[in-house]
Amino acid sequence: MISDRLAAAGAIALPVADVELEPYDLDPAQVVSGEPRVAMAQLSPGRGVWEITPGVVTDVEADEIFVVLTGRATIEVEGGETVDVGPGDVCLLAEGAKTTWTVHETLRKVYHSRS
Repeated sequence: MISDRLAAAGAIALPVADVELEPYDLDPAQVVSGEPRVAMAQLSPGRGVWEITPGVVTDVEADEIFVVLTGRATIEVEGGETVDVGPGDVCLLAEGAKTTWTVHETLRKVYHSRS
């Protein structure tokens, strides 16, 4: 794990495009439409790189901040705001927020979560 390297070195830098992501399965109940696939690399507990391909999915969010590296999505919060995110955008998600993500272009983000 990258966090082991960090502990040994005190600091590391990685080209984010080169971070190898591991695919994992979405809960089929989260998929509203399309065939979205997700992958991630956990850099250390609560921090990592995450990617999702186009489609529509639901989620219950953690307390998270992320920066979009590539791609575009619309995030609709049940009973709240709808935000469009794209490269360079920083987004804050409130823990427990029920969201619907419409991913227009494969989205890759770097995130930090306190949950």
